[in-house]
Amino acid sequence: MPAYKEPEEDDVDLSSPDFFINRELSLLEFNRRVLAQACDPATPLLERLFFLCISSSNIDEFFEIRVAGLKQQVAFGSMQSGPDNLSPSEQLQRISDMAHEIVEEQYKVLNEIVLPSLKKEGIHCLDRHSLNQKQRAWIKNYFNRELLPILSPVGLDPAHPFPQVLNKSLNFIISLEGKDAFGRNSGIAIVQAPRALPRLIELPHGGSSKKHEFVFLSSIIHMHAADLFPGMTVTGCYQFRITRNSDLLVSEEEVGDLMRALEGKLPSRRFAEAVRLEVPDNCPQDMIDYLTHQFNLQKNDVYQVNGPVNLNRLMAISQKVNRPDLKFPPFTPGIHSRVLREQNIFETIKKGDILLHHPFQTFNTVVDFVRQASVDPKVLAIKQTLYRTEDDSSIVDTLIKAAQEGKEVTVVIELRARFDEEENIELANELQAAGAHVSYGVVGHKTHAKMSLVIRREGKQLKRYVHMGTGNYHAGTARQYTDYGLLTSDLAITDDVQKVFQQLTALGKPGKRKKVLQAPFTFHKGVLDLIERERENANKGKSARIIAKMNSLVEPTIIEALYRASQAGVKIDLIIRGICCLRPGIKGISENIQVRSIVGRFLEHTRIFYFHNDGEYDIFLSSGDWMDRNFFRRVETCFPIEEKRMKKKLLKEGLQLYLSDNAQSWVLQSDGSYKKNTPSANSRCAQNTLLEIYTV
Repeated sequence: MPAYKEPEEDDVDLSSPDFFINRELSLLEFNRRVLAQACDPATPLLERLFFLCISSSNIDEFFEIRVAGLKQQVAFGSMQSGPDNLSPSEQLQRISDMAHEIVEEQYKVLNEIVLPSLKKEGIHCLDRHSLNQKQRAWIKNYFNRELLPILSPVGLDPAHPFPQVLNKSLNFIISLEGKDAFGRNSGIAIVQAPRALPRLIELPHGGSSKKHEFVFLSSIIHMHAADLFPGMTVTGCYQFRITRNSDLLVSEEEVGDLMRALEGKLPSRRFAEAVRLEVPDNCPQDMIDYLTHQFNLQKNDVYQVNGPVNLNRLMAISQKVNRPDLKFPPFTPGIHSRVLREQNIFETIKKGDILLHHPFQTFNTVVDFVRQASVDPKVLAIKQTLYRTEDDSSIVDTLIKAAQEGKEVTVVIELRARFDEEENIELANELQAAGAHVSYGVVGHKTHAKMSLVIRREGKQLKRYVHMGTGNYHAGTARQYTDYGLLTSDLAITDDVQKVFQQLTALGKPGKRKKVLQAPFTFHKGVLDLIERERENANKGKSARIIAKMNSLVEPTIIEALYRASQAGVKIDLIIRGICCLRPGIKGISENIQVRSIVGRFLEHTRIFYFHNDGEYDIFLSSGDWMDRNFFRRVETCFPIEEKRMKKKLLKEGLQLYLSDNAQSWVLQSDGSYKKNTPSANSRCAQNTLLEIYTV
C-alpha cells in the first residue's frame, strides 16, 4: 500500500487523494482476508480448502474484469484517475506487485498447510514422482482409455498455427526433438485439455472410506505426453492457463434488442484479449517468452506457480470426500414464529411486517410467499425482479405455473448480471413461453433491486403485499450469504414498489416516493441528507451516531460527508466486508471513524444503515452498497424498518453483534492494510451467535 502522510493544516480539502484508498488495491486486500481463513486452524480442514479455492476464484474474476478494464484504459491512452489520483498504469503496477504476493502466498498455503493437513487425514494429492508401480499402471490404463482418444495435440507449423486458447482452460506447451513421418519438426506443440475432463482424478482405494488418493490431470498428461507424439522425443511439458477479458461491452443505445445483442457477445468472452498467463515455476524462460509473445502480454502479466495452475479445481476434493467431521457442522434454518402459527402467509403479513434473517431463518418463507400467490384464487398479479437465480429455481417454477394458470405475471430480468447472462437469457425465454410479461429493465441501468409484489383482491379492494430484500432470489446463496428480507403490506411501501415496477416496465418520470429511497433518483441524496442530519445534530450538541454495514464503500461524496460528520464529532462505525476507499483514523479528519470487515463461514451480504437522530433512530435496509454504480447506474431500493421491536432486533443482531465480534473481524488501518482482531479472553463470533439463536 502507498505510504500515508498526516495532513499538516487544519483546513484541508476532503477530496484530496491522500484521504482515499484505491478501489482495486482494497479489493485485493479483501482477498488476503479470504485467504487468511485457509490458514486458520479453527476452521475445519475442508472449509480451509474451500477458502483457498475461493481466493483463487476471486483473483480470476479480478483479472477478468478489473485488470482487463485498466488494461483497456491504458491501451486507449486514458490518464483518467479516481479519487486516489492513481492513473491506470500506476494502478496496474501496484496491482501486479500485490497480486504476485497473494498468488505466492496461495501456493505457500497449499503446499505448506492444506496439502500436509489433508495427508494427515488420509486425503492424498499425489505428484507423479511419488506414485508406486500399481498406481502408475492404473493411470496408464486410464490415460489410454479416457484421455488419448479425445486429446488433440497440435504440432505448430505453417499448416497448424497457434490454436485459440479458451479463457481459463488447462493447456500444455511441449518441446519436441526429432521428425515425424512427414519430416516435420517445429520443436513445439500445444495440447489443450477438454473442459469435460475432470482436473482431479481419484485412484481406486480398495473400499476404504477414510483413504482418498487423487492425481491431477496435468500430472497424467505430463507422464504420458510422449504417447501423443510417437517416434519423437518430448524434452519438456509445461501446463499453462490464460485469463481473458470477460467483461461484455454492449452499446445499449445502439441495439434494438438487448437479448440478441448479449447472445452475440457471449461467445467472444472465451477468446477475448488475454490479461494474465499462469505457468509452473519450472517453465523455462524461452517458453515463457514464446507464450507472452503469442498472447501479447508483458513480464508483469506472468504468474509462475508451484502447483496446478487453477487452484479452484481443488474444490472437487470436498465434493468427492465424504468427511462431515472436516466441514462446518450442518444446520437447519429456523422458521419465523408467526409464519409457523398461520398457514395463510397473506393473513400473517396483514397482522404485521415479517423480518427474515438469512441463512439463519429459512428462505423457504420467501419461496412460499410466491408459491401461495401462484395458487391463491384471490391473487390477480405477481410482479418480480430477478437478478440471479439457481438452476431448478422454485421461484421461477412457481412464476411459470402462475403464468400458465392465467395470472398476470410480470418479471423484470437483469440480463446483464455478470457471468449469469446466459442463464438469465434462458430464463427469460422460459418465462415468455409460459405467458409471463418479461422486461429487461432500463437501458443503461442494471436492475439490482430485489422486489416481489403480489396484488390480491380482498372484498371490493385490491390489497398489495411486498417482499423486499438485500440479497438475490437464489435459494443456494440464501444458505451461504447473510441477507435480510422484509414482508410487508404497508400502504406507502407497497405503493412505492408498484411505482418502481411501473417505471421498469413502462415509461414515465419517477414521481415522488413516500418511504423508499430509489437509485438512480433519491438513494444518493437521501443517504447524504441522513449523514448531514447527524453532523448537524452533533454541532448542536445533540447525540449523533452512524452505523453502516455493507459490502463496499467507494462513492467519494459519501466518503467526504462521513469525514465532515466525523470532524463534527459523530461516532461512525462501518462494517464493510470488501472494498473500502475511506481512510479511518486520520487525525482531524476521520479519527471518529472505525472500519471493520467480517470474514467467516457465511459471506456477509446485508446492507443495514443506522442513523441515531438524537435517540429517535432510523434504520434502513438496501439492495445496494454505497458505490457509484449503485447510486447512479443501477435501479436500487433502500427501505426503512419502522416497527420498534424490529428496529431493536436489527440494531442488536444486525449491527451490535458484529461490532462486538472479535473472532472473525479485521480492522482497517489508515494505510489501507487490515489487522486481525484476536480475542483476549472471551471469543465472540457474530455468525455463531446467530446460528445459536435461530437454527434448529
